[in-house]
Amino acid sequence: MTLILKPNIPDPDGFYQDLTDTQRDLDEASASDMNARLVLILANHIGDRKILAEALALAAL
Repeated sequence: MTLILKPNIPDPDGFYQDLTDTQRDLDEASASDMNARLVLILANHIGDRKILAEALALAAL
């Protein structure tokens, strides 16, 4: 399996709206904490260390 780079979310605007709605009443520190928890939850769901390493490298650019 390789990292999927093409758009893969059926409703990206809806997801972005959900994300911003979830953080709307949070201060900056709490929103950052929530983002960190979300990353860890999704990383656990992916589970593949190779894919996660590719994603980390891409995010660090």
